[in-house]
Amino acid sequence: MVKKDQLIEKAKEARKYSYSPYSNFAVGAALLCKDGSIFIGANIENSSFGLTMCAERNAIFQAYINGKQKKDIVALAIIADTKTPVSPCGACRQVMSELLNESVSIYLSNLKGDIAETNIKQLLPYAFVKEDLQN
Repeated sequence: MVKKDQLIEKAKEARKYSYSPYSNFAVGAALLCKDGSIFIGANIENSSFGLTMCAERNAIFQAYINGKQKKDIVALAIIADTKTPVSPCGACRQVMSELLNESVSIYLSNLKGDIAETNIKQLLPYAFVKEDLQN
């Protein structure tokens, strides 16, 4: 099984594919599934900022597009060049809350080697869920 440090290294490699000419904030992500498969993502910006895709969502969507489901996902690593371990944006937290199980380990890291391990319940304790759509 892939170890935490190996998954973070994969996220670091994915970061090289970032297209971030506006923010100069390159982010990489790597998602690990139970079968050992890894899906990577990098942030891809657009001059119309609302059309930008974050690394975390990119990796999660890649897994789903390749037939993986919530039950298949084990861990997600995210890395950026930040002073402290990078934190996912609100949009990514919302997507993670629906597409990852609460037991999935989420590793937040930076290029200095700092790592914070968390889960989606800690990152987004009051997530908007499908039950909220019912009156």
